Amino acid sequence: MSRLIQARFSLSRFSSVASSRNVRFLSTESNKTDEPFKVEEAETVNMPPLPTEKLLVLGGNGFVGSHVCKEALDRSLTVASLSRTGRSSIQDSWANSVIWHQGNLFSTDSWKDALKGVTSVISCVGGFGSNSHMYKINGTANINAIRAASEEGVKRFVYISAADFGVVNYVLQGYYEGKRAAETELLTRYPYGGIILRPGFIYGTRRVGSMKVPLGVVGSPLEMILQRAKPLSQIPLVGPLFTPPVNVTAVAKVAVRAATDPVFPPGVIDVHGIIRYSQQRSPVDVVQLFLLKRETGRIRVFENDHILKRCSSF
Repeated sequence: MSRLIQARFSLSRFSSVASSRNVRFLSTESNKTDEPFKVEEAETVNMPPLPTEKLLVLGGNGFVGSHVCKEALDRSLTVASLSRTGRSSIQDSWANSVIWHQGNLFSTDSWKDALKGVTSVISCVGGFGSNSHMYKINGTANINAIRAASEEGVKRFVYISAADFGVVNYVLQGYYEGKRAAETELLTRYPYGGIILRPGFIYGTRRVGSMKVPLGVVGSPLEMILQRAKPLSQIPLVGPLFTPPVNVTAVAKVAVRAATDPVFPPGVIDVHGIIRYSQQRSPVDVVQLFLLKRETGRIRVFENDHILKRCSSF
């Protein structure tokens, strides 16, 4: 990096001569135009590289988790994933850029090394089954992860939870009680860096073995309709059933932004908030679009990773 030590601007002096019809500005030096500024001395300074952010995705080989990993890689982050099975079966090229860890959230020693150097965590861990099993997977596993991350000094933690569905909560009691217990732990451990996303039905293209199931065929039209029916969600008991679905790419985008943007507000983000944030540009996106420089009469857009990462903290 070159640092400008001294610069002298050679400026022409102007004097004005008023006439009855117009005003002309004449140079005091004979026919000299403004000279470009001259650098008399420059010094090369070796600066250490800016620290890179490392994101750990819990459940990164699942439906939501894999989209989170891809979104984070698209933002030039270092991405690691932790799951019980380790490396994903996804054959897409981006999967080769993920650091895959195998571990069990119920045994901290089995995955403690995965937290080394991590600046933020996104948990996509969840599951169904008996009430006791659902509480264990959705609650206890995530609580263990939150505590371990906090003790390791991880700055931010994003938990992908679930929206309330009224009467459905009673049917899936263990599922929702586990989710809410994990949320309470997160807000206690991370009052300023904990973000909870509560999407409803998440749609997208799911892989079932070698088959791809396009859930967007149903989810996308429903999202458009139910977004405009927000008042219906306030109806007692049945209102939550009008919660709109949300695209998995929107959830991934907001999750990564929440994990890496220090000005992203902590707390609970409902499905309408997820949709709204997914349609906004993050500060990094804004900087990337508006870092402009005038050169030879034209505007050029610069995409300097180091500048972007530094500006993203504003």
